[in-house]
Amino acid sequence: MISPTTATLTVHDHNRELAGLTYVYPVLSRRAGGVSIGINLNPNNACNWHCAYCQVPDLVRGKAPEIDTGRLEGELRGFLHALVKGDWLRHNAPEGARTIRDIAFSGNGEPTSAESFPEIVDLVARLHDEFDLGGDVPIRLITNGSLMAQPRVQEGVARLARAGGEVWFKVDGGEADAIERINGVRLAPDAISRHLALCASLCPTWVQTCMFRWDGALPAAHEIDAYLDVLMGAGVESLQGVLLYGIARESMQPEAAHLSALSSAELEAIAERIRKKGLTVRVSP
Repeated sequence: MISPTTATLTVHDHNRELAGLTYVYPVLSRRAGGVSIGINLNPNNACNWHCAYCQVPDLVRGKAPEIDTGRLEGELRGFLHALVKGDWLRHNAPEGARTIRDIAFSGNGEPTSAESFPEIVDLVARLHDEFDLGGDVPIRLITNGSLMAQPRVQEGVARLARAGGEVWFKVDGGEADAIERINGVRLAPDAISRHLALCASLCPTWVQTCMFRWDGALPAAHEIDAYLDVLMGAGVESLQGVLLYGIARESMQPEAAHLSALSSAELEAIAERIRKKGLTVRVSP
């Protein structure tokens, strides 16, 4: 039984513990435009990346632990019942946002690092159908894409496509130095292009990009050029578009002191450069 809490969802706080569950949590998502049901496969706060803007406290390097799929199924079924057939949204979501927009694999680390990821995709798809959520409530995978070369991950993404889902694939930089500074990994830009192209061949894929000022400075023109080269290298015709967003919540990482938000106008100027490459862009300041 999932009971309403005294807290109201807000875009400024994505507290994973709001519903008191291990694997399932609600957030008010700017990009989804309403209530997103999060699936957290990394309750150990472990990720193979270390993004400077990450809001996860006590973030550590690593992968998802073994997932108790029975518990996950029970939590998700109970929470969907509270949202679809109960009054949880009326008590906990602001007026005008009391709509389920998606079920999203996101959470406190890289979800595809879970060994049972393909089977969990099937589990979520089955419950999505059980509650008759339909095509207006897609299942989404929010990923850094770094494990996309693994057959297990490819199978999970293909199963997501068969369930009518989509991928939001993180690309924040286009130069090795920028990727290391922002995402905490040393990764060749062309590797990101290859993984992005592979992902898009398996499932409808949006690029998800966070941009901000670093030590007060805007992203440099050459950095935007390199970022666009990564997208072009993947093939813009294969992509659904770009979800460009800024900083709305405080980073919990040591790099937080370097970060500050771009204005709406500054984000729109970057969006226009992306649109000139033939891509749809949705901006969330």
